[in-house]
Amino acid sequence: MDRFDAIRHSGFSAVSRISDAAVQHAVDGFSMTDEVAAPMDIVYIEGFTGQTVIGIDTSELHAPQPVRMSLAIGVPSIRACVTDRIDDTINYAAVREALHGLLKTHGVQLLEALAERVAQLLIADFGAHWVRVSLAKPAKFDDVESVGVLIERRRDRGARAAAFATWTSLGEGLIPD
Repeated sequence: MDRFDAIRHSGFSAVSRISDAAVQHAVDGFSMTDEVAAPMDIVYIEGFTGQTVIGIDTSELHAPQPVRMSLAIGVPSIRACVTDRIDDTINYAAVREALHGLLKTHGVQLLEALAERVAQLLIADFGAHWVRVSLAKPAKFDDVESVGVLIERRRDRGARAAAFATWTSLGEGLIPD
């Protein structure tokens, strides 16, 4: 598999497609405009290898086989750049441990489904705003180096947009025109 280049794979073109109405609302001095315009810092793990049972062929469903993944985890402006504290960034060791746990328990058959579980784990448990997951089975076939998938996911902004709408309507009608 080619070396995963987290910098090359860190395009954020879809981020700028938020509705203009949502961009206008702000909560506690932090607006969605700030979130979209804020620089995205990328924490990456390259070449993680683990063992898991995955596949659709009966020969794959009984014994663990190797899988290799590379992750790019985007968060707006990591505070650790200033504070130098592990609590202010993505902890590689904690992500690694969570990945090993997921590989033991996922219960899915397709690489696509496992990549989705990895992405959702990073978003839900580690606070990622954007993730790119490259997941491969090395040497699946004799004449192929590896097969795999590459997915990107973003934190759901639907809930955040609803929160902005609720917040802005709280004060409506309190001050006469």
